[in-house]
Amino acid sequence: MSTPSLRAVLDTVAAYQPAAGLHDPAARPRPLSANESPHPPLPGIVEAIARAGATVNRYPDPGCGPLIRTLARHHGIDEDRIAVGAGSLALLQSLFQSVADPGAEAVYAWPSFEVYPTLAALAGVTPVQVPLTDETHDLRAMAGRITDRTRLVIVCNPNNPTGTGADPAELRAFLASVPPTCLVAVDEAYHEYARGPAAPSTLPLCADHPNLVVLRTFSKAYGLAGLRTGYLVGDARVVERLRKACLPYAVNTVAQHAAVAALGLEEQLLRRVDETVAERTRVRDTLLRGGWPVPDSLTNFLWLPLGPFAADFGTWCADRGVAVRAFADVGVRVSIGSAEDDDRFLAAADEWRSTGRPVTAGAGQTQQPRKAAEA
Repeated sequence: MSTPSLRAVLDTVAAYQPAAGLHDPAARPRPLSANESPHPPLPGIVEAIARAGATVNRYPDPGCGPLIRTLARHHGIDEDRIAVGAGSLALLQSLFQSVADPGAEAVYAWPSFEVYPTLAALAGVTPVQVPLTDETHDLRAMAGRITDRTRLVIVCNPNNPTGTGADPAELRAFLASVPPTCLVAVDEAYHEYARGPAAPSTLPLCADHPNLVVLRTFSKAYGLAGLRTGYLVGDARVVERLRKACLPYAVNTVAQHAAVAALGLEEQLLRRVDETVAERTRVRDTLLRGGWPVPDSLTNFLWLPLGPFAADFGTWCADRGVAVRAFADVGVRVSIGSAEDDDRFLAAADEWRSTGRPVTAGAGQTQQPRKAAEA
């Protein structure tokens, strides 16, 4: 039977696959695969959601006016420098679509956020993947891959899935080296979890680099993963054009009101982030004592560079009631959850090690996956 003709790229791009059993009510695994906040929403956010729910028979504000005004006050910038989307992922999709002239290329590190290759393919942009070095962006190598065809460069900082951060001085030098005609997007979805020398945001650098945009999300530290809200900050002239690529009414009314409420409760939410950071330290230290070579993380997850053993370890954890994110032939990403959930994971990891199974790929650098976005 014949079928409608669709773009050939749809036969080759990898479909996004959540961790096995994560949404199976019967399995009820410990949810350590999606980098969500383990905390329920604060009462003030729940109340804002309830109030907004009474108006969902009407379209949302297409310009996200109150949310943009609140974000502008929060960051001390003008409103015309902000674009809002249905999660930072939707804004990333808009970025790829906005640079997708014939022959356009996009440079990004790999492994990094697994949806970058799919967004590039769907937009018709040629991906240029630059391998990480020691689990971290090799910014010098990335700069060397920029050509006159490069229209977009993405720096995921801190990086997903390895949790590492770029050196701020190296990042500033990198930004200075990128041609002003090439758009640079720094994906800071996990910025609130960063501590130490690599913690500073690149957002203030937008004033010196009109070709720089910075993406943030309400899904992680603000605990609104189920409502899909994110935003982008950049030069007003660039943001004005990027807004045209965003779907109208994409950010629903409930999400807009919840995000405004979350910004008003930021102090309480960031105390929860501090708790997650402390738990991250506890889990990593336990793994290090057990012989696992876990990179220092600036996020709400940890990275286990298991290489060819990653898929087996993912299955091992799933069989023990823990959902983790396994990237075949590369490594395993483990979200930081409640202490109880983390202890279940640590027990599974200790059991794996005690049976003589490997705790590292044995390679000096991160191995590359056989297929982009394979998990």
